[in-house]
Amino acid sequence: MKHIVRTGLLAAALAVSGLAGNGAALAQTLNVTIVAGHPPVFRWVKHASQTFIPAVNKALEGTGTTIEWSEQYGGSLAKVGEELEAVEEGLAEIGLVSSLFDPAKLAPQNVTYFTPFVVSDSTLVSEWMDRLQMDNADMKAAWEANGLEYLGGAIGIDDYLLMTNFPVNSIADLEGRKIGAPGPAVNWLAGTGAVGVSGNLTTYYNEIKTGVYDGVIVFASAALPGKLHEVAPYITKVGFGAQYAGGFAANKDWFDGLDPVVQQALRDAAEADRIAYHADLDASVTKFLEIMTSQGATVTEVDDAFRQQWAAGMDNVAKLWAEKLDASGVNGTAVLKDYMETMRAAGATPVRNWDME
Repeated sequence: MKHIVRTGLLAAALAVSGLAGNGAALAQTLNVTIVAGHPPVFRWVKHASQTFIPAVNKALEGTGTTIEWSEQYGGSLAKVGEELEAVEEGLAEIGLVSSLFDPAKLAPQNVTYFTPFVVSDSTLVSEWMDRLQMDNADMKAAWEANGLEYLGGAIGIDDYLLMTNFPVNSIADLEGRKIGAPGPAVNWLAGTGAVGVSGNLTTYYNEIKTGVYDGVIVFASAALPGKLHEVAPYITKVGFGAQYAGGFAANKDWFDGLDPVVQQALRDAAEADRIAYHADLDASVTKFLEIMTSQGATVTEVDDAFRQQWAAGMDNVAKLWAEKLDASGVNGTAVLKDYMETMRAAGATPVRNWDME
């Protein structure tokens, strides 16, 4: 898929299509590049092609506006964590922005990664995090400060697992082990004796295979496509919880210049994508664990005592994170409280109430 070079943010090609009714109708074709650092093997990228883009196209039928899409995935335009900059700079109009890998610029969006053991329902987390992007002033401001307009389509991540090349029967088994984890999830290892190393899905397999890591914190729906069970066959269901890892965002200057009909089509498509993605995700998690088991993996689930011991042994990383944001001028304490109260009201029963300590 070839990237379309443009000199302006809007970069729309306009052409007169003919007559409609008694007046001339101007048919507008927008050249839109959409970017994701991860490849389409990962479900959220797959749905950008299979759900988001078709939903936009369908919504625009009969409006006189069509879109010529350039899909740039898997590092072809931006690597994991570079999607925000690609959209901000106008290299792409829309991106699947991984807030998880932009913790400095999208700090409030990472609240779930500083509050493990809250809830394992990714559909619930994604629905409410999408709402908070619109309702929480600090979350909304973070997008706008980077020249982005959040569209929705929250990427919820299913309950994180611990996958290792050694069996885990107790927390003591982690002593001295090198465990890869995404961004702030490294903090989950505090108090376990493990050595946390920041990493991401695109490198986990080789790093475990070559001995850089002894294991990773990862989720089932990515572990199977990434074949991680081949190098880390011991799968421990710790109950770290579901997470929010980002969503669709548009270049704000470009978005603000669009017809409101097109703006709404993008927002509606992002919502449709979130719903379809999570229905797909929910149907796959159990199946993927079964497939990995059939291919030699061993799956175990810890008991409540193990989970309580892990959570209690951690520093209150959520409080430390919130206080750091407070000091920088972002109301992290309010973000933390808003998220935790929202999740409890939605039915979550956290192992540890991070905001109340």
